[in-house]
Amino acid sequence: MDRKAARELARELVLKMTIDERASQLRYDAPAIPRLNIPAYNWWNEALHGVARAGVATMFPQAIAMAAAFDPELMVEVGDCISTEGRAKYNESSARGDRDIYKGLTFWSPNVNIFRDPRWGRGHETYGEDPELTSRLGVAFVRGIQGDGEYMKAAACAKHFAVHSGPEAERHRFNAAASPKDMEETYLPAFEACVKEGGVEAVMGAYNRTNGEPCCGSPALQEILRGKWGFEGHFVSDCWAIADFHEYHKITARPEESVKLALENGCDVNCGCTYQRILNAIAEGLLDPQYVTESCVRLFTTRYMLGMFDKTEYDSLNRLDVETPEHLTLSRKAAAESLVLLKNDGILPLDLESLQTVGVIGPNANSRTALIGNYHGTASRYITVLEGIQDIVESAGKRVLYAEGCHLSLDKTEGLSQNEGDRIMEAKAVAGLSDVIILVTGLDETLEGEEGDTGNQYFSGDKKDLHLPASQEKLMSELLLMGKPVVLVNMSGSAVDLRLAQEKARAVLQAWYPGSEGGCVVAGALFGKVSPSGKLPVTFYNDTEDLPDFDDYSMENRTYRYYRGTPLYPFGYGLTYGGCRVLGAEWKKQPDSAGDFAELDVAVRNYGADTEDVLQVYVKSEDSDWAPPNPVLGAFRRVRLERGEERSFTVRVPMRAFTTVDGQGVRCIRGKGFSVYVGFSQPDKRSVELMGAEPVCVFVEMK
Repeated sequence: MDRKAARELARELVLKMTIDERASQLRYDAPAIPRLNIPAYNWWNEALHGVARAGVATMFPQAIAMAAAFDPELMVEVGDCISTEGRAKYNESSARGDRDIYKGLTFWSPNVNIFRDPRWGRGHETYGEDPELTSRLGVAFVRGIQGDGEYMKAAACAKHFAVHSGPEAERHRFNAAASPKDMEETYLPAFEACVKEGGVEAVMGAYNRTNGEPCCGSPALQEILRGKWGFEGHFVSDCWAIADFHEYHKITARPEESVKLALENGCDVNCGCTYQRILNAIAEGLLDPQYVTESCVRLFTTRYMLGMFDKTEYDSLNRLDVETPEHLTLSRKAAAESLVLLKNDGILPLDLESLQTVGVIGPNANSRTALIGNYHGTASRYITVLEGIQDIVESAGKRVLYAEGCHLSLDKTEGLSQNEGDRIMEAKAVAGLSDVIILVTGLDETLEGEEGDTGNQYFSGDKKDLHLPASQEKLMSELLLMGKPVVLVNMSGSAVDLRLAQEKARAVLQAWYPGSEGGCVVAGALFGKVSPSGKLPVTFYNDTEDLPDFDDYSMENRTYRYYRGTPLYPFGYGLTYGGCRVLGAEWKKQPDSAGDFAELDVAVRNYGADTEDVLQVYVKSEDSDWAPPNPVLGAFRRVRLERGEERSFTVRVPMRAFTTVDGQGVRCIRGKGFSVYVGFSQPDKRSVELMGAEPVCVFVEMK
């Protein structure tokens, strides 16, 4: 159903309601209106990487992991799978009168905030640090969720608008001061793309203030969203964010004033309880009822577009359409594409025939929690890294020895133990008897995540620094000193300090939080069943000492675009078992300031094993004072090549890649000279050193 028709039906229905009934529908837990045959509806549902918090569903890798795949087509498939399962669960629940939280069709995903600082605990919910990558994946996910049928299959929600990225402990009172340049260049592009290209049905406001205005009641942000971009969907507050107006931001003095500020600035749904004061605000003459009516119309427009009052093409979906074999296969595909090989001296893939005993050590080796990230659902089956390795190695008649090695974050695993590191001796025994050691380190949602979520213990979910917990660093150090070959598998949703592993381990694999069956995928990569092909969606810095303060929202010296130091592992970096190299590139369609896009024909050859890889195009304006100091990702394309294969690929480069943003936030093409780099990494010195290959540079003068 198109928006115009849905809005007409919505307005007709809303005008039959009393003002009390209209006000009630602006709560996230909207009650039923029996006399109008309107059932209760809870707007709050989650689907960051699978239908969450509502029982069994396919659990995909965490968002940051899927970002590492650099694969928009994959994100469309993932979104489509999620909305199929969400619709199936909605059908089953509503048919049984269950209208509870997490049972609806309005999913508060994706999170398209920019992961600007590696200390932010919620960064693993995002698609990384780059606006272009985040935009492409966000738009693809939204399209997959919402579908292209007569009715929307489900409604996506781009969050958190805007500039939200920590610190978590200060989010309820913090003012994120961002320049017009940083807003246009970094913080807003993904939201703009989701609205204008993806047609996202909802946008969620952030907890913080942005440039002095609370995001869920900001005239400036609403003017951008509804005025400049033409957003026509509904706007939802983050949970209890409107109460923050008077309790923490002190922008208003009491709840009724917060209600007025939020509703007059386009916040249609209150996740929280402040909108229970709507009628008080009207009675006092503070609030014009027209704002309540308009928000109610917007919300019922969405419900009509979802077909909640009609028969739809999705009505036959049921529990048999949840966690299907096809969906699980897609989850494993996403995990395989997400793995980032950071170091390999040739030991990988492991040669099973030459091994008799494989030692698997580490607190994340047999951890289900490390598979799932946060905002997760429940799988019917989990395969840890240890279990995945056992399945491969033991089926070949070889032995796997396992030791936990240490607690994930505490200094010992047993409270009565006299020794710190009470599992290290067992780990050393395993290591001493093994031909190769697979050490599995990292974090999980208890150590990085949202404030207050799952009892995060460090800085309300944020990290203090890039170090792994001391227990793990001690274990790693001890094992690397034994002289045995060590392959490190790190499972985290953010950059951590892997300098010791880079120096002394034989190989390093970043596995993120790879989903419910991610362990079999990681094991398959270690033993050569698949070539790792992911690229880092964030910079892995050496430490945080040369980064700006965490609460400084300026982009100066942040992310690969502005960082002036040498990272440990750069954004866009990742090895494979292949050897893909760009042989040359030429314009199929020249860049033209009057056009929408240019096209590059890129000749590529694979000198190694069969693999997928990610072609990347970076653009550097050579004569604009407003260009970032480093080349910026302009386009990318995932490709596959067999051993020895040579092919030509076309990469479409949007003309937006040639724009720069000035101090007033004005974006346009400035200057004429542009260096365009085409390769499988950034063109920076560190990437070239690690990759052993330099991207091809094509200089172009704009017409």
